[in-house]
Order: sequence, then structure tokens, then C-alpha cells
Amino acid sequence: MTYDDNNVFAKILRGELPCHKVYETDRVLAFMDVMPRGDGHVLVVPKVKARNILDIEPDDLAELARAVQVVGKAAKSALSAEGLTIQQFNESAGGQVVFHIHFHVIPRFEGVPLKPHTGQMEKPEVLTQMAARIRTALSEA
Repeated sequence: MTYDDNNVFAKILRGELPCHKVYETDRVLAFMDVMPRGDGHVLVVPKVKARNILDIEPDDLAELARAVQVVGKAAKSALSAEGLTIQQFNESAGGQVVFHIHFHVIPRFEGVPLKPHTGQMEKPEVLTQMAARIRTALSEA
């Protein structure tokens, strides 16, 4: 399978689509999921063109994993979460929907199940507020 330059994350990385940015380095970008499965749901993507874990270069994957850890710690702290769910899907049969490798970082709370992936978009003001809380936690780390 080949990489599609017109996937939604490629468009976000090029600045063609907006996002609620949480964290950025020269190699990764983290932003709020517009269809969150839980409060504080963040997506972490590399800036390289990689379809999924099967074709990303090992060094780029290592950098992506570092960013997932940084964002995960901040999201957990910012929301006073009791845990985290980290998800990553590969190819359609594996549940991948957007074909640019990405990790889902979802703060979790005892007794609160993940919301179903219904495609319902969160209100922009909620995403803005969540992103600000996580960025604050990042700056305090």
C-alpha cells in the first residue's frame, strides 16, 4: 500500500486543515481528536510520510513513541486521570481509518467507559479548553 498525501493528517501537517495543537517538535505533532472517545483524547503523529507501523523508519517510530510518552504524562496530569489508554491501528483489518501512522492518547477514569467511535464531533470550545490544560501541564513538566 502507498502513502496518500491527501489524508486528513497530511493536510493538518501542511496547515491546510486546522487543529487544536497540544505539542510539537520538528518531528512530531500532537493535537486534540475532534471525535474524542474520552476527555482529553489526543492524537500524536509524525511529520514524516508513513502509512503505519509497518512502513515507518525505526528512528521515526522511536521519536513518535517518545512524544506519546510526553503527551501521555501531560494529559494524565492535566485531567487528573487515573490511567491512560494508548491505541495504534494498522491497515483496515486492524481498525486503521486514517492512513498516516498515529497514536491515540486517551486519559482514563475508573468506571468511565470509552465513548463509541460514532463520528460525532466535539464542540471547538471544549477542544480548545482541553488543549490549553494539556499545554499547561506540558509547560510545568
